[in-house]
Amino acid sequence: MAKLKLGALADDKPVKLTVELPAALYRDLAAYADLLAKETRQSPPEPVRLIVAMLERFMATDRGFAKARRAVPATMPD
Repeated sequence: MAKLKLGALADDKPVKLTVELPAALYRDLAAYADLLAKETRQSPPEPVRLIVAMLERFMATDRGFAKARRAVPATMPD
């Protein structure tokens, strides 16, 4: 089996997700948003908007996940 960046997770299928972040992580997200705004010359996004993009990028670049998904596409949800 492929080596993923994450370990086993509970088999839950949430519709809405509410997350509490440590204050330091939120400050890092805000700083990232500010840096992104300077780089793109746009107004800073709300830090919470970065989370989905970061998770998508993380999963898109996880080679173990991509390999496992190609090997067993029928058992993984879209």
